[in-house]
Amino acid sequence: MAKSKKSDKSIVAAPPRRTKQPSKIPERSSVLPFHGDRPLTERRAAGKALRDKIPREAHSEWIRRPDFPGAVEIVMAGNKGRLAEYIPLRLARMAASPFAFYRGAATVMAHDLAPTPITGLQAVIDGDAHINNFGLYGTPQRDVIFDLNDFDEAVIGPWEWDLKRLAASVNLAGRENGLNRRERAIAVRRCVRGYRFNLDRLQSIGVLDTWYLHAYPGRENPLLKVDPKSRAVWAKAVAKASQQTNSSLLAKVAEKVGGDWRFRNDPPVLTRVDASTRHSVEKALIEYADTLPRERTFMLTRYRIADVAHRVVGVGSVGTRAYLALLFGNGDDDPLFLQVKEAIVPAAAPYINRVGRNEFNHEGKRIVIGQRALQSSTDVMLGWTQIDDRPFFVRQMKNMKGSIPIEWLSGEAFNFYVWVCGAILARAHARTTDIALVAGYCGNSAVLDDALVTFAEAYGDQTVLDHAALIQAVKNDSAVQKMMGI
Repeated sequence: MAKSKKSDKSIVAAPPRRTKQPSKIPERSSVLPFHGDRPLTERRAAGKALRDKIPREAHSEWIRRPDFPGAVEIVMAGNKGRLAEYIPLRLARMAASPFAFYRGAATVMAHDLAPTPITGLQAVIDGDAHINNFGLYGTPQRDVIFDLNDFDEAVIGPWEWDLKRLAASVNLAGRENGLNRRERAIAVRRCVRGYRFNLDRLQSIGVLDTWYLHAYPGRENPLLKVDPKSRAVWAKAVAKASQQTNSSLLAKVAEKVGGDWRFRNDPPVLTRVDASTRHSVEKALIEYADTLPRERTFMLTRYRIADVAHRVVGVGSVGTRAYLALLFGNGDDDPLFLQVKEAIVPAAAPYINRVGRNEFNHEGKRIVIGQRALQSSTDVMLGWTQIDDRPFFVRQMKNMKGSIPIEWLSGEAFNFYVWVCGAILARAHARTTDIALVAGYCGNSAVLDDALVTFAEAYGDQTVLDHAALIQAVKNDSAVQKMMGI
């Protein structure tokens, strides 16, 4: 009896044997491997020498250019291509406070940062490193760690843009928490000091060792002295994050109807999609499987798709296409939620050289590469796909994710949190650039700290004005007012 042939498309089929090896490995123009490093002292000195070109004090300078089109105009232009029915919700969320406006206005700040002093040192940057984009999540080993957790704006760009975005967010969050100008200055200094502290530590660590570093908030760390209030806040947040799993989300957003699991409609945040959209998302998930490491495609085939909905997330992302797929593996007690989120052009793209264009020819792939480069431990389900020629990326929706409630923090607890964010940002940058150059430039004094205090206060003042302008622009928009509860 003849043996039946297995389909070549089966993910479990063995790959065909190669009779001839390829003649060469394809080159990547953006990466020159194995160039090595000069001695640490030379690299740090080279970074220090950059101060002659761009003094650290220069980073305090910021003023809007005369040709600035207007913050509200930039925000409104960003509505192009979004789902029209969600635009009022986007504007309402941004109008909630100056810090909320800031969170949704990465494009505004990218425009403002473009003419500021730039050292010329490049790294993979988050592009939107404000303090609400740091948080807790689970590693594949199911430990809860603290790290950057939003990469929609990730690009290769100037490291200082991330630090300035972080510093300004500290100022704005401090205002929202009732900190006066002196207290805001102390907080920004602590944040930048955390960044510089970790630069000094990481410049002497092995390259591979840097990639092994994780921040475990529930463990003792001899490098950190944690005040009792901060310890209690972090412990509570870690405990809560540990409970944020696929199973806990299932009971909140879905129900069994006639033997089948379905999402509950909860507009405008969660709405079930029509059959055509569901089919498109399911097709996209099949294509997404090819972007996973081979061994994880075996795992994915154990799941079946039960339902698909549209789920609104964040502030700046509102109006983009963001779907939530509910899958089941080994029965009803084994749910998996995958977020399929539209990937749009990053805010900084018009203002930077597109280094590594071949790597980032797909915006979803750009986000995935950025996340893998910056995060210490990455979601095992992270990949990319497309729907109707629009790029998307895919990740778990609930992966022991949590956040520190910064709106409740003040005093030492707030200052400790922002110090940690600065230190984490330095570690993220150290994974893709020669951090000794950055450390040499930043130095051991408080010169850069003071400069960014001045910058952050000025940018905070401007954001307050931009927020007021948005309020004025939407005051006659009944849809936005309804979303705001006015």
